[in-house]
Amino acid sequence: MSGCSPKVSVPNMLHARVIRPAAVGAKLVSVDEESVKDIPGAKVVRVKDLLAVVAEDEWNAVRASRALRAQWSEVAGLPSQNGLVESLRNEPGVIDETLVNKGSSAAQRPDSAKALAATYYWPMQSHASIGPSCAVADVSNESATVWTASQGTHGNQTTFAKFLGLPKEKVRMIYLEGSGCYGMNGHEDAAADAAILSRAAGRPVRVQWSREDELGWDPKGPPQLIGISGTVSADGRILDWRTEMWIPKTTRGLPNIPLLAPEAAGLEHVPGLNTGLISQNGDPPYSAESIQVIAHWLKDAPLRPAPIRSPGKPANCFAVESFVDELAAAAGVDPVEFRLRGLKDPRAIEVIKRTAAMMKWQPQAYQLASTNAPIARGRGIAYIRYKHSESYVGMGMEVAVERASGRITVERVVCAHDCGQIINPDGVRAQVEGSILQTISRVLMEEVNFDRSRVLSVDWVSYPILRFSGVPKIDIELIDRPTEKPVGAGEAACTTVGPALANAVFNATGARLRTVPFTPERVKLALTGKA
Repeated sequence: MSGCSPKVSVPNMLHARVIRPAAVGAKLVSVDEESVKDIPGAKVVRVKDLLAVVAEDEWNAVRASRALRAQWSEVAGLPSQNGLVESLRNEPGVIDETLVNKGSSAAQRPDSAKALAATYYWPMQSHASIGPSCAVADVSNESATVWTASQGTHGNQTTFAKFLGLPKEKVRMIYLEGSGCYGMNGHEDAAADAAILSRAAGRPVRVQWSREDELGWDPKGPPQLIGISGTVSADGRILDWRTEMWIPKTTRGLPNIPLLAPEAAGLEHVPGLNTGLISQNGDPPYSAESIQVIAHWLKDAPLRPAPIRSPGKPANCFAVESFVDELAAAAGVDPVEFRLRGLKDPRAIEVIKRTAAMMKWQPQAYQLASTNAPIARGRGIAYIRYKHSESYVGMGMEVAVERASGRITVERVVCAHDCGQIINPDGVRAQVEGSILQTISRVLMEEVNFDRSRVLSVDWVSYPILRFSGVPKIDIELIDRPTEKPVGAGEAACTTVGPALANAVFNATGARLRTVPFTPERVKLALTGKA
């Protein structure tokens, strides 16, 4: 599937393919232009370390990109993936910031209170758009027109004017539908490729990324390491709560994602889209005598970071709502009842009660469903008020865990969703369904794998996503509030998928999953107590 409509054609247009370096940060040492001389119309275009081939015919551009011989410098600047969690925790130059500080933990706690601590990890992930990115550009010394599917079209006018050295009013960005994403996939980079190559070639240029380009070089959702400690009373009250987040400083909402092509071409550094504030919802929505949230801002991310659907909140809610479930289990209190005790907001209470009703949840002392069956089944629940100020979401999961293989099957998802006034019910339902399915994929399967030089997960085998066969039954109850302002439904339901799923697995097996994705290998380790 192409990432850009084949109808997008400009007179005198060339087709281009960019030749990517052998390693992240590698420099171009030499190019053998003779290696493509037998391919009709193929020409090499080089702007410093940006290397590409162009041709009148797209297939000849593809052939030339495969045939071109180029030598790159050797770079091994990426961290070890096996030691990534520890390197995040121990990175020097960390800047600490207290995000939440409520109450005091100095009070003496009763002997019956139980103290817990756990660490949760969310990996780097790609947007994994089904169609690779694509763009067309027509750039001269006086003006530029760029056709792009970027959702940051307006902001890109300033960005492209800057690295092209043109007045902003001389740069026209035209939005066209392409492969979708929530955040920043490869669209901005493909557009920058096309713009620089068009100016160098003196003709309009169409750049189509490959699947390997898209998964290997799109900016990634950054890794998040979250440690939580807390104390729960014997009667099920949260006494103390402390969250510590290890997250890249580049995710503080700053416009700081460098584009590949201008950087490789040695042009003025310009940022792409904002990365999105990923530190929200790190504190529980439930009452507690003391709450602290500390952000340990890391200098950088291992790979280029990007906003990815519901930036940061799926990881934070995964940690918070999983730990709430752990506190409920320690206190022996039903998970639904535990949550309801800590809430006063009637809208929050309603989404949890409606979620429980859809699951025919009967409150009882916290207990496991079945810990010894070959296929163990369980249920879990999670709740969020998105950003503490937007949509209310309650979510329940029913799962089956095959003990021998470690395979998790999500059999049913229920969701109660309150986003204020609902203007288009079909649109809201579609957004909630999409949030659920995409995040099931992220939680069960998706992780960017890399070595010290490059990304290794560059196809659908090494970076699998959810297939139709994995789609569960989904029941959604939309709560319309005509007197409340609409606050959107595009991302909130993503956040509760991870914890509801993890809590259901614990209910089924007694094993806690604290590292995403929940691959069969990780599940089997958790079942044996080795995770």
